[in-house]
Amino acid sequence: MTPAFAHSPLVTAPVKSRLHILVGGTVQGVGFRPFVYRLATQLDLTGWAANSPQGVIIEAEGAPERLAALVEALRKSPPASASVASVEISTVAPRGDIGFAIGRSHEAGGRTAQITPDLATCADCLAELFDPSSRRYLYPFINCTQCGPRYSIIEDVPYDRERTSMRRFPMCAACQAEYEDPGNRRFHAEPNACAQCGPRLALWDAAGGHVAGKHDALHAAATALRNGGIVAVKGIGGLHLMADARNEMAVRRLRTRKHRDEKPFAVMFPALQDVKACCQVSGDEEALLTGPARSIVLLRRTVACVAPAVAPGNPLLGALLPYAPLHHLLMHEIGAPLVATSGNITGEPIVINEDEALRRLAGIADLFLVHDRPIVRPVEDSVMRVICGRALMLRRARGFAPAPIALEHASSGILAFGGHLKSTVALTHAGGAVLSQHIGDLETIAARATHTRTVDDISRLYKVRPRLAVCDLHPDYASSRAAQALGLPVLSVQHHLAHVAACMAEHDIRPPVLGVAWDGAGYGPDGTVWGGEFLLVTEAGWRRVAHLRQFRLPGGESGAREPRRAALGLLYEAFGDSTFDMTHLPPVAAFSSTERTVLRAILARGVNAPLTSSMGRLFDAFAALCGLRQCASYEGQAASELEWAAADLASDRCYEFALRDPPQKDGAIIVDWQPALKMALADLRAGALPGPVSEAVHNGLASAIAAVAARIGTPRVLLTGGCFQNARLTEAAVRALRCAGHEPVWHQRVPPNDGGIALGQAAWAAWREQGGQRPCV
Repeated sequence: MTPAFAHSPLVTAPVKSRLHILVGGTVQGVGFRPFVYRLATQLDLTGWAANSPQGVIIEAEGAPERLAALVEALRKSPPASASVASVEISTVAPRGDIGFAIGRSHEAGGRTAQITPDLATCADCLAELFDPSSRRYLYPFINCTQCGPRYSIIEDVPYDRERTSMRRFPMCAACQAEYEDPGNRRFHAEPNACAQCGPRLALWDAAGGHVAGKHDALHAAATALRNGGIVAVKGIGGLHLMADARNEMAVRRLRTRKHRDEKPFAVMFPALQDVKACCQVSGDEEALLTGPARSIVLLRRTVACVAPAVAPGNPLLGALLPYAPLHHLLMHEIGAPLVATSGNITGEPIVINEDEALRRLAGIADLFLVHDRPIVRPVEDSVMRVICGRALMLRRARGFAPAPIALEHASSGILAFGGHLKSTVALTHAGGAVLSQHIGDLETIAARATHTRTVDDISRLYKVRPRLAVCDLHPDYASSRAAQALGLPVLSVQHHLAHVAACMAEHDIRPPVLGVAWDGAGYGPDGTVWGGEFLLVTEAGWRRVAHLRQFRLPGGESGAREPRRAALGLLYEAFGDSTFDMTHLPPVAAFSSTERTVLRAILARGVNAPLTSSMGRLFDAFAALCGLRQCASYEGQAASELEWAAADLASDRCYEFALRDPPQKDGAIIVDWQPALKMALADLRAGALPGPVSEAVHNGLASAIAAVAARIGTPRVLLTGGCFQNARLTEAAVRALRCAGHEPVWHQRVPPNDGGIALGQAAWAAWREQGGQRPCV
């Protein structure tokens, strides 16, 4: 008898495929593997996901349409803090896995994975932090896959707990269960911890003696702050020096101890509504304040909600919100704004180690609120400002570093050493450049040591062997000497060219462009001090096509600290020896008769009075002539005060900065400031206030930019250099260029100041290599 099933339709197993997927970008430390796990489980796929030095590797098996849905989600809807740069897919043979798993990290191969910046406390963790029923109630190190320390604790990649400073804290059973639970938001959260197994808080006195522990430490620190004390607080990337921002005496005491005369302090507010009660906050500024980076944001003050000594004479306030659980707890205890300035002596790098803090901050802090989670590298707070309706990065650090900048076809191994001020370093690898966190000015031994450690750290972390060192053209910069000492081939890139290249790299712009690079100083190939430059960049190279008319700066470097010297040099260039009879002018009167005699000789002989085309010094000179500032206590103070003087004015009043033909046929156009100077002096003699003079200076310079752009004829014009931190200048220049039919481009994600120099150096070297040419100076 024929079996009954002989005539039944043939039953076949569903067709399955298997994909090997490599996801590159910022995909470690952002909950990416748990995201893949949940997605694959929902799609009924089997296989695994694991970290690797290249990113996240996924092998997924299942129905082709479900695999397609997985790939689509990877590309278009990754976790909020992730950034997918690439998805590489290949087909492999099915293996018949059962279920989906998170596998052990792969350690082989070159390192291209992007390291995640530190992330501010998320809303879910914040709710838990203040929930009495939560086992992490008031625990100052709460975190999950969406928030917490990342870059500041990573010792190596792939990003796993055993390669972070959290490896010193074995998880308790409850934390381990969360870590292994796919339905928990702490599923594979590498810094996961609680009060039973994680880092702990302590309060020390100035000698390092134990005062209190755990939550008692927080209470005691808050009490000290309310009573006018200064407390060093260890956060995510280093220590803050904190004081009650409403207490004038406490803030003045902090200034005296830190040797910081007038430079503004940042202020941490308990909540957004507290910031809004004190400052104007636009939608763009609110987004910066509350975003995952939680930057310091420069805001216009509306009421006097903090002590005058916080930001003397400054209409702006650097405001930030709590970003670490410890900050939230401290703000909750105090309920008032606190000064939150870098834990250092002015000129030195931020302190990251509590034992070192006792030595370096001795005599500054009264108490030390510390913890036992090691900070691997210093990461200061980032600083932002909104200009022309866009975010402008002023200091790139926590929340942004070390996110890479794409450099198409850049080959690995170009190590850029940056400049001397606001120093950073950059390293090319895998089609991009990694720009380090802000290091600071290289004026001290401690700062130079931090620069050296950052160079070593970035090379080791990305496992890239440097093959070319790139530095500033200035031979005496500490960064240039460090590049020379490395024993590699060295390329020197002119300072202002690096500024232009940084802006080009940030916006992925190819030549031709006209770069307007305005700042305080940069060494020129002609041996003079540049700073008011127009550089034309083409496929063939670059050349200086225009610059500010030069004048002498009596005293050289001291001229950067004394705006009166820049004014004297400007007046001497315009009026010669009669300058010293103009004692009715504030900068001339600011010198004694003996000093004027010495300065007359210096300028006449040109000794210790270098020629400069510096736009920064020109701003200083006009600030001094307006009587705003004769001696500065921090970089850019006089120029900032000139900007603020015109803040509320909105006329078309404009001084003339005339364009003069170059002295040689192939020379550069001269932007002559003398007509503007004469107009300003006439206004001041007539009793004009600084505001209208400043307004006319800014409008005149913007018109000069548009006039040079029209003469050169290049449609795209880049605005770069420290002078373009000035909102009044940038906004006026953007308007003038647009009215003239040009396309203005300015910085957003990379600082226009010297914090972007390292990226520009690396980018220029990479582009010249792409063209098969020897990189030029």
